[in-house]
Amino acid sequence: MRTPAWVRVVVLALLWGSTYLWIELALDALSPVQVTLVRCVLGAATLTVVLLATRQRLPRGRATWGHVFVAAFFCNTLPFCLFSIGQLTVGSGLAGVLNATTPLWSLLIGIGLGSERGLRPVRLVGLGLGFLGTVLIFAPWQQSGSVGWGALAIVAAAASYATGFAYMGRKLVGKGIPTLCLSTAQLIAATALAALVLPAGGLEPVDADPTALIAVVVLGVFATGVTFHLTYRIIADEGATNAATVSYLLPVVAVALGALVLDEELSVRVFAGMVVVLVGVGMTRRQKPTSASSPHQDRTALAKR
Repeated sequence: MRTPAWVRVVVLALLWGSTYLWIELALDALSPVQVTLVRCVLGAATLTVVLLATRQRLPRGRATWGHVFVAAFFCNTLPFCLFSIGQLTVGSGLAGVLNATTPLWSLLIGIGLGSERGLRPVRLVGLGLGFLGTVLIFAPWQQSGSVGWGALAIVAAAASYATGFAYMGRKLVGKGIPTLCLSTAQLIAATALAALVLPAGGLEPVDADPTALIAVVVLGVFATGVTFHLTYRIIADEGATNAATVSYLLPVVAVALGALVLDEELSVRVFAGMVVVLVGVGMTRRQKPTSASSPHQDRTALAKR
């Protein structure tokens, strides 16, 4: 794997892993629906500014926008809302751990759709090892009340992410549209979809808590706008399954931030689980050895994906 791609993965993991902290803080002032709408609005606004600054434009065509709205539902509006609902009863660290099931869903979907062929045994073992590390961090045999509606909502959000990644990889990526244009359009579509559910819980008074309001701004600009564009870049460069494996790094960031900022548990068992997760990520991202090729051949192969 090339160094720039690893940099994107690390930055994405840090931003995405901090999402659960910002959600937890934002919920002190906003309802789950309000958190979902505001992060979509701020994320879309951030990418729109970048889009205009780089003199690019939104994609055109009804078919493209139809795919954008479907992807926005599964990859943005639905999981954003489910995470906010789930974190009413689930801590930020555990939320990050549960989201690490995304690669498992992504692999199952990829195999079912035929988009993930010729998987090496080491990658399959890596996926399984990552799941075991996640279970070690979760430790369901030690915690009571963790497997409730909140936890189920977060697992459903992880499955929704995987569905969205697969759909984006098949219907939007590699069609000649720059990833910045696609990510901006998708967050705009997600904003429209989130606005539709405002009557279902988004009309409550907002508590003007400074910490919560700062948290929701960071959540929208960085943990949504910047993060989502990086996700699109990784899907375009490496495929939906590799993009989903980033979520295996999320427990490391989410649990650490939860412990440092919110005084959530961080035990020896959790440290051990995070190490296992990192080993699993490394195995999952191992690529089949190929013969040396020129940069032109590499770009040509990427364009044919």
